[in-house]
Amino acid sequence: MGRRASGSVVLEVRGVSKRFPGVVALDRVDLDVRAGEVHVVLGENGAGKSTLMKILSGAYRKDDGEILIDGQPVEIRDPRHAQELGIAIIYQTFNQVPHLSVAENILLGRERTWLGLIDYEDLHHRAQQELDRIGLRVDLRTRVMDLSVAQRQMIEIAKALSLRARVVIMDEPTSALSERETETLLRIIESLRREHVGVIYISHRLEEVKRVGDRVTVLRDGKKIGTLPVEEADIPTMIRMMVGRDLTFAAIDRQEGGGPEMLRVEHLGRQGVLHDISFAVRRGEIVAFFGLVGAGRTELARAIFGVDAIHAGQIAIDGEVVPIGSPGAAVKRGLGFVAEDRLGLGLALSLTVAQNMTLPSLPQFDRLGLLRLGAERRAVDEFIQALHIQTPSQDQPIRHLSGGNQQKVVLARWLMARSRILLLDEPTQGIDVGAKEEVHRLMLEFTRGRQGAVVLISSDLPEVLRMSDRILIMREGRIVAEVPHDQASQELVMEYAAGTRRV
Repeated sequence: MGRRASGSVVLEVRGVSKRFPGVVALDRVDLDVRAGEVHVVLGENGAGKSTLMKILSGAYRKDDGEILIDGQPVEIRDPRHAQELGIAIIYQTFNQVPHLSVAENILLGRERTWLGLIDYEDLHHRAQQELDRIGLRVDLRTRVMDLSVAQRQMIEIAKALSLRARVVIMDEPTSALSERETETLLRIIESLRREHVGVIYISHRLEEVKRVGDRVTVLRDGKKIGTLPVEEADIPTMIRMMVGRDLTFAAIDRQEGGGPEMLRVEHLGRQGVLHDISFAVRRGEIVAFFGLVGAGRTELARAIFGVDAIHAGQIAIDGEVVPIGSPGAAVKRGLGFVAEDRLGLGLALSLTVAQNMTLPSLPQFDRLGLLRLGAERRAVDEFIQALHIQTPSQDQPIRHLSGGNQQKVVLARWLMARSRILLLDEPTQGIDVGAKEEVHRLMLEFTRGRQGAVVLISSDLPEVLRMSDRILIMREGRIVAEVPHDQASQELVMEYAAGTRRV
């Protein structure tokens, strides 16, 4: 549990506002963080959390209000200026150069040179010190694009800590991390406390608040709702402040046996990654895959959807073996894929909400080679309303939407495309409790109502236990166990995933 910090105020926000076209993202928000304190900031997607953090990190300029450091007003001009002022941020989405190495990304812009050339021996020595600090073991020369999402998140943490900042902002730092990596991060936060660093910690994992925080501030619709000491911030109170109501979680109607088989994977292999994977999914089922980082779950989804080539095995849909050599072929067969990296594989950030939603469905709106714009716009509006997507307009650039609303646009894309089988890779990662319940509702409507099938990949074990009809557990590229819903428990699933229990 967190403890009340008694250090002086390092960073203070007074009456800060930020407006975008059609949206007031922040409305006169106040916040402060003290030396040696962890100040947790909560709120639903679209509440203004990330906007506030981008202002503090120099990515956005505020419209109104004041920012003070050690009681002195400052105007944060850009990210480099924020770093000079002692503010570092760990983004929920990666701020990396994918083709550069781990070492180059950690110390980007701070390389030491000799006769105009980068001193790589010094670079690797300094980068290794940062990796040792967070307990991450990866080759410094590996390109970050070749790392897992969890490893890339740890690289972001190493990069921010290497700045030796006085205030560290953590935007959903554990959303892509395993339980072990999360424990490592919590130890790092404790060391920052001892070093009198102030931490602003954004999270949707309410159970983390008690462990990590000293105070909790809740934002809703761009406004500050209140600040509580962590001792008074029980989960029902935090949810009520976040959503403005009590949130209840409906019981799930379990399927008995499911319908006809929709998807069958037999002896699928990808060299060095996947080994002899076989399973089936029936109509109306939600089949979850669980495993620790590196188990091969994301790689399996990518292979089924045709993103990555397979070297062995076959895939059958509705009993017919089909060649899926590309995502386009997968879409034609009724598959939809919500990728773990929604910004890298799921969204075109330069396009609008409508353009992102209709990408695979444009043939539906084609008549004699002409696009029926009216029909397209009506369809987009219907999905915006049905999925409760918060956007001022379907013409809004999707980069301005919150993470939860971006995720709902990706889901709407595949529902509009009339997908029959959805591959959902970490569909609720980094979104708030209200948006998470919306995604769960959509999954149930898709399987129970529309008679589709869902393959759910999630590192959120409570989500896996609640939503799945069956759980397939992966370890080192293999399925090591299958557990029916009525026999599943957190302890049993984790034992299989960790390799301490065998079938």
